[in-house]
Amino acid sequence: MTTAARANGSRDLPHPALEEIRLESVLHALSDPMRLQVVRELAADADELSCSHFDLPVTKSTTTHHFRVLRESGVIRQVYRGTAKMNGLRRDDLDDLFPGLLDGILAAAARQAARLGR
Repeated sequence: MTTAARANGSRDLPHPALEEIRLESVLHALSDPMRLQVVRELAADADELSCSHFDLPVTKSTTTHHFRVLRESGVIRQVYRGTAKMNGLRRDDLDDLFPGLLDGILAAAARQAARLGR
């Protein structure tokens, strides 16, 4: 841990660099309904959201797994702020790499949710 990280109490989590993000990993991450729900909530909110904000109908360990898949695929960025792990959508990175992909997936997910009454 760097001196600056120790000084502000943050811990670094590994994230793929822009050039390491792959379409297959992004699509895999977004293929799970729980992960897609997280991404939809992050997309609807301009700020970072803490892990505790999300009310997923799964165990804490499964929730942790879902966030790790999203982070390791490059869909979200996670940072510690004190004891809270904050999550933000890597929209700019995804839009640069795959123009229109995220917007298309979010629009399709919204249409599906409306069709299914969710």
